[in-house]
Amino acid sequence: MTPSQHPSRPAVVPPGYTTVTPWMITPDTAQLLDFVKRAFDAEELARVPGPTGGIGHAEFRIGNSIVMAFDARPEWPSTPAFLRLFVADGDAVWQQAVDAGAEPLTRMATHFWGDRGGRVRDPQGNVYWIQTRLEELAPEEIERRAQLPEYKEAMADAQTTDLLAPLPPTEP
Repeated sequence: MTPSQHPSRPAVVPPGYTTVTPWMITPDTAQLLDFVKRAFDAEELARVPGPTGGIGHAEFRIGNSIVMAFDARPEWPSTPAFLRLFVADGDAVWQQAVDAGAEPLTRMATHFWGDRGGRVRDPQGNVYWIQTRLEELAPEEIERRAQLPEYKEAMADAQTTDLLAPLPPTEP
């Protein structure tokens, strides 16, 4: 009998978690928690003080995903994350994140594979690709659309944006 088949062992993945659970090391996890609540309606699940102050462990849920975080230590520098969020209304969530203090990195755009998305960076340096599924497409249609100018332009913006530079202002 393998360990995963043992009747007295708990499930391999705890309830509410997924096989891969992101972990963010931040310079100020309390600030991160405040931001994700305002930007993404995150639910704070846990906040454990660190041995010398700050936050030693925190967990929050966005949609059906749990993300863990803790304050950086001198020997463990902050490690910004790049997270993709699938949401029902990407334009509204993108704007909500910007209103909560995120810096726009790309504008929202419709992409050739049938999704609409854009990126923002939070005050901690974490990048969020906010994405909405618009339609399911056959591989042939994805291939066809990938050649169209409007989709090429959207993809060029997504691929060439410097993740360290803010989005230039929109011209009037």
